[in-house]
Amino acid sequence: MSNRVIIVGGGLNGAALALALASTGQPSLLVDALPPETRADPAFDGRAYALALSSQRMLAALGLWRELASKAERIAHVKVADGRPNSGVCGPHLHFNADELDGEGAGFMLEDRHLRPALLAAIAGQKLITHLAPAKVVTQNSGPNTASITLDDGRKFEGALLVGCDGRASAVAARAGIARQGHDYGQIALVCALTHEKPHNGTAYQLFLPAGPLAILPLKGNRCSIVWSESASRATAIAALDDAAYMAALRPVFGNFLGEISLCGARFSYPLSLTLATELTRPRLALVGDAAHGIHPLAGQGLNLGLRDVASLAEVISDATRRGEDIGGALVLARYARWRRSDIAANSIVTDGVNHLFSNDNPILRAGRSLGLGVVNAWPGLRRYLMAEAAGLHGTLPRLMQGQAL
Repeated sequence: MSNRVIIVGGGLNGAALALALASTGQPSLLVDALPPETRADPAFDGRAYALALSSQRMLAALGLWRELASKAERIAHVKVADGRPNSGVCGPHLHFNADELDGEGAGFMLEDRHLRPALLAAIAGQKLITHLAPAKVVTQNSGPNTASITLDDGRKFEGALLVGCDGRASAVAARAGIARQGHDYGQIALVCALTHEKPHNGTAYQLFLPAGPLAILPLKGNRCSIVWSESASRATAIAALDDAAYMAALRPVFGNFLGEISLCGARFSYPLSLTLATELTRPRLALVGDAAHGIHPLAGQGLNLGLRDVASLAEVISDATRRGEDIGGALVLARYARWRRSDIAANSIVTDGVNHLFSNDNPILRAGRSLGLGVVNAWPGLRRYLMAEAAGLHGTLPRLMQGQAL
């Protein structure tokens, strides 16, 4: 029986899992439908990640952070407010300060165009990782002792475990008969980078507007990434505008608290939905990242949640190997599912609930929200607890997320 792990999906989570396994001496086959040059494209595609402190520690433990540190912007402050168009942060709001976590901060902002090439370079330097790209899986099977896949060119591969890291529309999950549940938010996220006149001072803003949240996330220099959630109909109309008209629509929403703003690079849009796999595992199969859960981006926790999957599965596999267990066996996979289930459920419930609570203009709810934010802001203990939660420092953390080797 091959002890190789077959990873389908060469995005951030799939690549990170292959590297985490390689750090323990575990071989893997990484199958990616996209060619490496597409993954390594240095152009900004609109995506930037709010890496929780625990995720940064994981990247450091995998040897990636030394290269990435100079390209990341430390999040020194987080301000959360029930906003109004053209107002920025005003009235009662929640303010998190890095000093409340011993000066470490809540995490870092890192652009996708920097993280992807770093992962690819690390994979290329690992003899334990066989990277097939572009390659597409057309069939998969789980037997009593092995998992197997067949590619579109006819090649077949076997391993002890098959891991689906292939996104929200996971074909691995679908072929395994794993159902999904959730709903469409009726919102589309408009994503772009902006340059601005005034410095952001490492401050991330989460403004809850009637149509949906607006995240303003600090990047290196006087730049920020925005995730502007609007109703699907209005967002579709805005996305169709030229750059000048797009900025004319954005400025009244953004406000002028960072001075004059201008577009920096291309614009993108992503439909928003909640989608959860009903099972995290099947015989000789596990799901990781968006293949297991896709949540609303308002808290910026999507990648962090996926990396916690990666760190947990890698640790479960590593510990099982040391004990001489079958890494694709039912008992081993049950440990992974138990470890991740409550964290996934909690994040899904919180992001879903907060989006519904804040994405409206009900005056009674607005008054209650403002009062609640003001109360939490005045309660240092609760404020520190919430900041540590956002930094990914609560719960039973995998060793990689504590900055430790497996």
